[in-house]
Amino acid sequence: MPHPRTRLRALVVALTAFAITTSGGTAAHAAPSANELKKKIDAASAKLEDVTESYNKMRLDLKKTKADAVKLEASLKPAQTALTAATEKVQTIAATTYMQGRVGPMNVLVSGDQGSLLERMTFLEQVTRSNQQDIDAFTETTQTFAERKAALAQTQTKQTAQVKELAARKEKIEDDLQDLYDMREAAFGSATEDTGSYTGEIPDIPGSAGKAVTFAFNQIGKPYGYGDAGPNSYDCSGLTQASWAAAGKSLPHNAAAQYSATARISRSDLQPGDLVFYRSNGHVAIYVGGGKIIDAPSAGRDVLHRSIDIMTPNGYGRIK
Repeated sequence: MPHPRTRLRALVVALTAFAITTSGGTAAHAAPSANELKKKIDAASAKLEDVTESYNKMRLDLKKTKADAVKLEASLKPAQTALTAATEKVQTIAATTYMQGRVGPMNVLVSGDQGSLLERMTFLEQVTRSNQQDIDAFTETTQTFAERKAALAQTQTKQTAQVKELAARKEKIEDDLQDLYDMREAAFGSATEDTGSYTGEIPDIPGSAGKAVTFAFNQIGKPYGYGDAGPNSYDCSGLTQASWAAAGKSLPHNAAAQYSATARISRSDLQPGDLVFYRSNGHVAIYVGGGKIIDAPSAGRDVLHRSIDIMTPNGYGRIK
């Protein structure tokens, strides 16, 4: 049985034919126009980029889960030490109580010199308070240790599930990528484009924004690569992350997370280096001035220098 990608490619190639001959005669079926094919490819590209950004978010989540597991595991050792010490104190209290038998507070109070009754009462109160503190500490450290062990187990389970989900998303992306490449090849004669590197003038912008913008200009013409943040290929959030990393600023590798990590500004306040967000934060670009952005568009395409109005932006962000 043919692979689904093979069937898809055959279907796309068939759609580009000029006519189909039927047994009842010859009926001409118009091939999809270039515009129709482009719309189909653009829709598939946008859907794939959404999956890619969800993949990037899952990678961020997994990274955090791993960090949480490391912290929890590190906290277990001092918690275990505290629990051991508290346990020893409680065991001493229990052993002492057993050895003293049924001699309780009243026996101590009514025996001996009545003149020292106040002193003995004070002493007894201190002993009782000390014992209670040790018992309370044992209860608290036992609970703390148990909670941290349970949290670690839960975090490790979450991590296992995230690794599995990440692998599933990676497989889906790679299948969808092949489908998209097949459509592009049938429509344009090539699965990928080659726009070449940027040869124009790079604007002279001061400060860290200038470093980010200059970096972005130097990536023009490099191919899109899902989950990539350079140096040879990029996805949209990988490009903006790498551009600002060149300026010494850290951004998460996910468009929606970058939206949350930046300060909101209006379009009229845009300056080179600011980020422009599209498709409900499913795509991000870096603004480079003159109404232009640089972005990693989609699979099969290269990093481009183009108009900010490739689609309607849904927000703008300034690096904090």
